[in-house]
Amino acid sequence: MKTFDKQTLSANKEYLELLGNKFRNIPAATAEIINLNAILNLPKGTEHFISDIHGEYGAFEHILRNCSGSIRRKVTETLKDKLDEDQLNEMITVIYYPQQKIKLLKEQNIIDDSWYERTIKNLIEVCKVASSKYSHSKIRKSFPENYSYIIQELMFKSDINGDRENYYNQIIRSMIDTDACEDFIIKISETIRKLCLDHLHIVGDIYDRGYAPHMVMDTLMNYHTIDIQWGNHDILWIGAAAGNAACIANAVRICMRYGNTGILEDAYGINIIPLTMFAMNTYPDTDLELFMPKISDEIPDLDDIILAKMQKAISIIQFKLENEVIDRNPEYGMEDRKLIDKVNYENYTLNIDGTEYKLNTESFPTIDPDDPAKLTEEEEKVINSLVSSFTSSEKLRSHIEFMLNTGGIYLLCNKNLLLHACVPMNDDYSFTEVVLEGEKYKGKALLDKVDEMARKAYYSSNENTDIFWYLWCAPTSPLFGKDKMATYERYFINDKATHKERYTPFYKHLDDRAMAVIIMNEFGLNANESHIICGHVPVKIIKGENPVKAEGKIICIDGGFAKAYQKETGIAGCTLTYNSYGMNLIMHEPFNSIEESVTHGLDIKSESRFVDSSEKRLLVSDTDTGEKLKKQIYYLEMLLYAYRSGELAPKK
Repeated sequence: MKTFDKQTLSANKEYLELLGNKFRNIPAATAEIINLNAILNLPKGTEHFISDIHGEYGAFEHILRNCSGSIRRKVTETLKDKLDEDQLNEMITVIYYPQQKIKLLKEQNIIDDSWYERTIKNLIEVCKVASSKYSHSKIRKSFPENYSYIIQELMFKSDINGDRENYYNQIIRSMIDTDACEDFIIKISETIRKLCLDHLHIVGDIYDRGYAPHMVMDTLMNYHTIDIQWGNHDILWIGAAAGNAACIANAVRICMRYGNTGILEDAYGINIIPLTMFAMNTYPDTDLELFMPKISDEIPDLDDIILAKMQKAISIIQFKLENEVIDRNPEYGMEDRKLIDKVNYENYTLNIDGTEYKLNTESFPTIDPDDPAKLTEEEEKVINSLVSSFTSSEKLRSHIEFMLNTGGIYLLCNKNLLLHACVPMNDDYSFTEVVLEGEKYKGKALLDKVDEMARKAYYSSNENTDIFWYLWCAPTSPLFGKDKMATYERYFINDKATHKERYTPFYKHLDDRAMAVIIMNEFGLNANESHIICGHVPVKIIKGENPVKAEGKIICIDGGFAKAYQKETGIAGCTLTYNSYGMNLIMHEPFNSIEESVTHGLDIKSESRFVDSSEKRLLVSDTDTGEKLKKQIYYLEMLLYAYRSGELAPKK
């Protein structure tokens, strides 16, 4: 038995007394020490990393349900000797989409009592395999409350002499007789999906471009264990929910650009009627080809002409508001982005870096050349209405506060650094120094500071919410990583040279292991056993780019979930899994639809490859959870010694 000196016991007496309220005597403390030591020797659970979802709910939901292919592998390994290929596909689809698949099979008159019996027995076998790396206690906690007893009996059955076979068969028979099979199959399928993945990491950018970020958020809020590293598109919506007018204008403009009015009106109850009426009454039917909506998976409530006018109207409002933000915050160093008041409105030209560019339109009905950045009275009414709608949307608030409560700018987890975009750096690999609130910050301290400022800005009415706009698009923002956001140039200058957004040094040197080592040292990580996992910049697989950078130290998992990026990447998203054997990178082809998956058993086609395989199988003891358990064991052993030495009296 481990011993402790009196000084240590005395220093920890108050905590030991509190711990003793839960573990009241020697048997209770002993049992917990045995349990925790056993858990330390279980295999490490599987972590699942997804980045840059950008509202693509269908593909995201399917990848969650198939656990990036791990469920298909488990079902095949478990049942390949019992089922043919069609039967395996049916079983896999039942686990993915139990309600939809059962409904279809009923319509086809395929389901009968024998189908229920076979399916339940097969699901129990798959559930056994999926739960093999967890303690019985954790497994039981994952079971649905109403069926916990039944699943335990069927999974952990012991029937050496065959005496209980009728008992187990009768459990299933009774489910059939009481019409409980369908509900049971739905619940155990959900349990299998939970057990296949121990934890979900979302590495930023849930919002914008795709049609349903709100549905992604609904799914995440019901997920069993999750963290979120904020992306710049997420921070934009956090700023919008906090009432920052520049963030709101950007968010609305992007919705107009991709024809996603349903996100605003139907999902979050944002009133866009004032913007619609203002745009229709103010902007003529000229130059609208510059503002036609791009890819959309929904049929907009408004036609393209109206959406184009609304996009132009909110864009001009945005540029005016951004001027105000830059004027309020000179420490952001973004004076060069005040383009709207640098235009020569006599000949409609703009001088950028010494070159004169002709604008592609002269139609600016709300701009006063003497004060270009001043909002008109009508524009003020529009933005005030939008601010009121955003800040009063209860559903948006619930989504944003969930993101704030479960996420942050970065995360250190199991010896890896997770962050959406970058750590601001200089070309010599020193960290970029940024002035915020009058103080200088760089490296890890900068990321900690902006995390703190974002939380304060959202929850305190006295804080400056411009920090959200800074994080959205500033060159020194750890969520952006480019020298500028060229929105104005893309709209109003045809010369594509002005559209170029140049990456900051983090991305320019992404393949250099030396840079990765410097960053990992800054965050207290051992470069020999750690990785940086990020997204933000789509990896152009179609052009031969490798998502694994810096000799395996940096893994970029933005593979283009958003349809807008898929021509650029050549795939439809990357995901990463990290289990007891190592890291596996999965590259996905486009997802068709849930209907096709249910009807034809079609899955997302994916290619996987090991990124980093462990020399030995990783155990819970090798993880952050393991470190917490070791600390618990230490204090439990101290409590046990205190009981046995008479320093603390056990309770009855």
